[in-house]
Amino acid sequence: MLTHHTITQLKALRLEGMARAFEEQLAQSAAAALAFEERLAMLVEREIAHRDTRRVDRLLKAARLKFGSACAEDVDYRAGRGLDKRQIAALASCEWIRQHHNCLISGATGTGKSWLACALGNAACRQGFSVYYTRLPRLFEELRIAHGDGSFTRRLAQLAKTDLILIDDWGLAKPSAAERADLLEVLDDRVGTRSTVITSQLPIEHWHEYLGEPTLADAILDRVVHSAHKLALKGESLRKKDKS
Repeated sequence: MLTHHTITQLKALRLEGMARAFEEQLAQSAAAALAFEERLAMLVEREIAHRDTRRVDRLLKAARLKFGSACAEDVDYRAGRGLDKRQIAALASCEWIRQHHNCLISGATGTGKSWLACALGNAACRQGFSVYYTRLPRLFEELRIAHGDGSFTRRLAQLAKTDLILIDDWGLAKPSAAERADLLEVLDDRVGTRSTVITSQLPIEHWHEYLGEPTLADAILDRVVHSAHKLALKGESLRKKDKS
């Protein structure tokens, strides 16, 4: 009766991991041989592990990754892709995020840019960073709506607090003047404080032309290209290879 009451109280205190571990100890005769301090330490460790798991789950859900199961451990290093294992391992460590650097991934359609970006986002979530995935056209539309309903400033503040933003499909269509201005606002808030991943079919040297207006293009690229890790994916489309 007393143990049931204790388990109920642990759950009421939202100590789910500890409650579950306590129930397991009660069912294991070997646990009775342990000292009180040992059993208590095991309960505390389980609660910490439970909270860490729930935090990662929340971060992954909030990130809305296009490829939720993508992870750095599954990167395909087949010949001709232009990927270096040491560079990917370094990026997966997330030290570049702690240093507030960016990562730019370019390559033809189907070479795995979005998947790789999501793998880096997954690694960031597992290390406790907040992540948000979006396509650039969708981001522009989101900000356009925010202007209309008066939430633009609040949305900018939310994006500025996100540790890592993944911007997919950069360069599909030329941005308007208003979209360039919004993009500069988003990126300016992140310089030296947060990190951004950008994926694009366009080689980085063509981004200035894509952005159009020279002054804003200079300002935008100055905020993303410097202190950025660059990955240029090569080879044929992985989708074609997988079908064959």
